Amino acid sequence: MAEIEDAQLGFVRGGEGGATGKTGLAWAWFEWARNPYYILIVIYIFAPYFARDIIGGNLLASGALDGMDPAKAHAVAGAQGQATVAAVTKWAGLIAALTAPFLGAAFDRGLKRKPFIFMNMAVMGVASFMLWWAIPGNAGLSIPMIMGLLIIAYVSYTYSEVAHNSMLSDAARPEALPGVSGLGLALGNGAATLMFIAIVLLFALPDVVHWPFKTAAFGIDTSKFEQFRLAGPLCAVWLAIMIFPFFRYAKDTGIKGTPIIPAFRDGVRGVISTVKRASEHREAFKFLIARTLYADGMAALLAVGAVYVSLFLGWGLIELTVYAIWASMWAVVGGIFGGWLDRRMGPKNALIFELSGIVVIMFYGLSITKETILFGLIPNVELFDWPYFGTLSDLAYLLQGMLIAIFATANISSSRSMVVHVAPPHMRGEFFGLFAIAGTITVWMGPLLIEYFTKWSQDQRIGMSAIALLFFLGLAMLTTINAKDRPAS
Repeated sequence: MAEIEDAQLGFVRGGEGGATGKTGLAWAWFEWARNPYYILIVIYIFAPYFARDIIGGNLLASGALDGMDPAKAHAVAGAQGQATVAAVTKWAGLIAALTAPFLGAAFDRGLKRKPFIFMNMAVMGVASFMLWWAIPGNAGLSIPMIMGLLIIAYVSYTYSEVAHNSMLSDAARPEALPGVSGLGLALGNGAATLMFIAIVLLFALPDVVHWPFKTAAFGIDTSKFEQFRLAGPLCAVWLAIMIFPFFRYAKDTGIKGTPIIPAFRDGVRGVISTVKRASEHREAFKFLIARTLYADGMAALLAVGAVYVSLFLGWGLIELTVYAIWASMWAVVGGIFGGWLDRRMGPKNALIFELSGIVVIMFYGLSITKETILFGLIPNVELFDWPYFGTLSDLAYLLQGMLIAIFATANISSSRSMVVHVAPPHMRGEFFGLFAIAGTITVWMGPLLIEYFTKWSQDQRIGMSAIALLFFLGLAMLTTINAKDRPAS
């Protein structure tokens, strides 16, 4: 009875314990089980394979580009692959943007999280497992079917993220929540790193240098791209095995028996009401608009960046895996760097500095090709007689990955700090809710720009450069905000 009264009054009971307590660790463990899907499938392994070997490979094999200069034909095929991956992200983001905010509000009205998460994890696991049959040519699933599976899994992932994030405040005592959140991110990246290493040692290195085994393990046939296709089933099985501690020990304060339709209906009304109240607080609302723009550009940069380098520099599984581990290491530095910038400059100036840096770093990355660096100013040369990362262009792009990881992570830290500076103290909870919504409401815009600019220009670099528009618009809005030097108590 007390729980029902609390929910009706909008009161949320806080959690107990620390980051390594039973409920805190269970909350963080969820990301150990789920996050490898996003890192392996959406960013580093499957998406580049889909763009390069299925979309691009099928286009080249179709004969549609016959008679074209081989280099130009590969560039056109790569552009089509990049545009297709961007389209998948665009449609998935649009679906999530139209529904996820209301879903979060429904959870605030007593809807149980765990059953909803279980349903979405089951859908995501099945869709992920089916990617094993994503094969170039006509031997496996059709391209529309593969795109459909990726969209379904991406939306399910986003829904689970909304539900999982809404459980954070109940996972531990208030002062321990940053540690719980950070532990979840660390576990998710750690699990993905273990999978990367296993894929390289068991399948990629044996195929190329016949070490540490003479041939790929478990009978995997790399000539049929099975080392890439395996990422889907691997993430599905990992999720099914590892998710149990979350369902057993995580704290779900939703109320059993809460009717679904009224919860969603009231959630819609709540979101609309919150937006109306937000418009009365001009500086906070301007920041939410700015964050909507630059967060969309950031999401597109991360989602399509690995596809771009795979197609443009020809990086394969080993290079992308090393790149992923390398970026994850420097992301830790970025979190510390962001906090230092906030203290030295204030969050508004820190955000302006970070976003300006991201734009410069992005164009630096786009200047790198197999032939030159800095748009032709420096020729690419072979530095080492290595099978991987032996050229100046390879090392230059590793530098780009390091800088993007630092500045992107710092940007997340400064963005959260900015909410505290611009939101009224008694409304910070509501504005953090809007802050989360702002990260999803236009997540389709960046991929849309990449898709259409790539198709229009038939050039991957022009397609990727289009998202700079979102960063510039976000920066312009940030400069108009009158942020306090210190948050009000």
